[in-house]
Order: sequence, then structure tokens, then C-alpha cells
Amino acid sequence: MRNNNEYTAALVANHTWIGKIYDYGLLVKLRLNLVVVISSIFGFFIVSQGNFSWVNVLTLFVGGFLVTGAANALNQVFEKDYDILMKRTANRPVASGRMKQTEAIIFAGIACIIGISLLSTFNSVTAFLGMISLVLYAFVYTPLKRYSTIAVAVGAIPGALPVLIGMTAYEGRITVFALLLFVIQFLWQFPHFWAIGFLGYEDYKRAGYKLLPESNGEIDRNLGLSSMFYATLIIPVALIMQIRISEISLTSTVISVILSLIYMYCCFQLHSRFDKKSALILMFYSFLFLPLILLGYWLF
Repeated sequence: MRNNNEYTAALVANHTWIGKIYDYGLLVKLRLNLVVVISSIFGFFIVSQGNFSWVNVLTLFVGGFLVTGAANALNQVFEKDYDILMKRTANRPVASGRMKQTEAIIFAGIACIIGISLLSTFNSVTAFLGMISLVLYAFVYTPLKRYSTIAVAVGAIPGALPVLIGMTAYEGRITVFALLLFVIQFLWQFPHFWAIGFLGYEDYKRAGYKLLPESNGEIDRNLGLSSMFYATLIIPVALIMQIRISEISLTSTVISVILSLIYMYCCFQLHSRFDKKSALILMFYSFLFLPLILLGYWLF
């Protein structure tokens, strides 16, 4: 039986239009893009408390998807020579040569213009945050990650902006509540990304990316403790939200604290075992953590 890569190659070769759709899905990093946009929708739901129009939800979804897709497309143009060196990215359309750089750039430009225009229908703050997210990801984080591990912190900013964008789309301003949820999503990314980085360390190293703290040319043995530090910081942020924001229920705060304690435990397991199994568990839990914590603030 053919593997998935062989099957994909057959689709690309035999059905041009299917292959093109597949390539654009890779270009915009479809699964990652959807995770990002869904966190924005959650932010919108949380502050609207059910008082919203589905037309606005669709506008926010499409606008956010296009802006994120534009940033991801530019990322692949800038990194094409490095993507080809990594197993996980070698099949990307620009890196593999199936898509010309000019096509990806034109797509990014059109997607950016339409996406920002859609976000601007809410208010200027939302459109500005969308543009900041794209610029930071494509033009700051992308080149920086070949030079310094600080790129992870820089990349965590556009990674956390979607929930802020969703909340400003409804409220038209940046509130304390929105800022605190932004901080939670910012802190969440360090264990999340380091778990992914641990699993793909050889690939990243082959391409020259400096995304994980190292010691003597190897992954720093304290990576799990560093991850646990950021996971722990989520708890005081949740408690501050409970104190400062009258709309926050005790139930949602308890859910946040419990989820964070589990996150901390997964990070500690990575520290104590320092193996791919514990990194895989941390990665999978991190994918659950963010939607669950946002769901808690929305429903309770």
C-alpha cells in the first residue's frame, strides 16, 4: 500500500486542480491557520455573551483566515531554502518548486488586502492588530529564528494576538479582560512550541534554526522546567482575572487553574524523563489546553 506522501504525489500528478488546492492548503498552513482563527472566534464569543450576528462571525473568520494565510505564505517564501532541508517542510509547495515564489507573493498580497479590509469593517483597532500580527510573524519572527532563541518570545506575540483581535472586533477597544486573555495565550505558547521543537530538534538544527535553548550543542536539560515556569504563570493571570473582571465566574477560574496544573505536570514530566514520549504528551495536551480554557471562559 502506498504511503500518504506517495498518494499525495499521485493526486498532484494526475489531478492538477486537486493538487493546486492541496498546495494552497499547505501554503496557508491550513490546520495551524484554523487553530489560530478559532481562538479569535472564541474571543469574540466570550465578550459578546451570545449577542452577535453570524455574519460578523463569518467576516471575522474569513478576515482572520486570509491575514494568517498571507503571513504563512510569506513565511514559506522567505524560508524556501531552509524548508527543503527539513523532512516536515520539504513538501511545501514553494520549497519543492511546485509553486513559484511570485505566485505565493501575489496570493499573500491579495489575501492581506482582503483580510485586513474585512477586519476593518469592525473597527480600526482590529485591522491594526491584524496587520501587526502579519508583520511580526512574517518580517520579524521568520528571519530572527535563525539567529536567536528570542524568536520564540517574538513569535508568541502574533500567536497570541488572535484572541485579542476577536475581542476588539466586538468591543472596539482593548480592555483589561482582552489583555489578560492575550497574556494567557502568550504564556501557553512556550511549552507548546518547545514540545514541538523537542520532537523536531534534528530537523530544526539541520536548517540552522535557533529555537530551543541549548547547552554544549544539545537541548538544554532544563527545557521542561522552563516550560513549567511559563505554564505556572498562567495561574496568577487567571486569579487576577477573577479579581479584576466582574464577568468572570469562579467556575471558569477553577477550570483554568486545573487545566494549568495539568499543563505544569506535563512540563515536569518532560523535565524528569526528557524523552520524545513526554514531549509528545505535552504537545498533544497543549493542543487541548487553549480551546478548553477559552471554552471555559465562554460557557461559564
